[in-house]
Amino acid sequence: MFHNIVAEHVFGTMGTICWTGQLIPQVWKSWREKSTEGLAPLLVLLWGLSGPFLGVYAILYDINIPLIVQPQLFCMLCLISWGQCLYYGSNRSRTTAILITSSVIVTCGVLETIFVLVLRPFHDRGQHTPTDIFGIVASAIIAIALLPQYWEIYKHKEVIGVSMVFISIDFIGAIFNDLSLVFKEELDVIAVVTYSIVVVMDGLVILAAIILNPLARRRRRRQAAQNMVEVVYI
Repeated sequence: MFHNIVAEHVFGTMGTICWTGQLIPQVWKSWREKSTEGLAPLLVLLWGLSGPFLGVYAILYDINIPLIVQPQLFCMLCLISWGQCLYYGSNRSRTTAILITSSVIVTCGVLETIFVLVLRPFHDRGQHTPTDIFGIVASAIIAIALLPQYWEIYKHKEVIGVSMVFISIDFIGAIFNDLSLVFKEELDVIAVVTYSIVVVMDGLVILAAIILNPLARRRRRRQAAQNMVEVVYI
């Protein structure tokens, strides 16, 4: 590979910055609109739950510091967004939503710590299969998580509820993460697959917004014009 430790950490840091701040626009959008309509709760919940799996994999393989820190921040922000879905979308009380969200975040942190402690002796002895399974599970969860969002897009015939700033930053962050891995001394195939899945599936959401949202706006304008004509004739 094109081993370059400076490039590896620069791109890894850029990816981490993106994946740290990516959900802030989504959290802000949901808070500002007091609504999570169009945002699939399963998307942010499953992405949050993928964090411990990806974290265990990154820590045991010691990928690099930025990509080790990243899953922890990603998990927390995803679960905060899920907490908003509980509050705004499922009409849970503020206290209930905060308690449930906090409990899941703490549980994820505790489980990740336990798994790292349990698996490290095996990993250090060269038994990498359990660690690889965690990486594969993370990839699967990340891929599956976007399926409910595709259903929301299909149902509304446009991309609503999802901050396109969030999706775009997520998309760019995954590209930076892939570039960071390219410059490692040894290519981490499972990690590359994980981030590449995000690039492809985020790209489909962005493409859907580019195609469907203008069509939806035109439909609404035509419907508004038709309603005005009906009112005049009545």
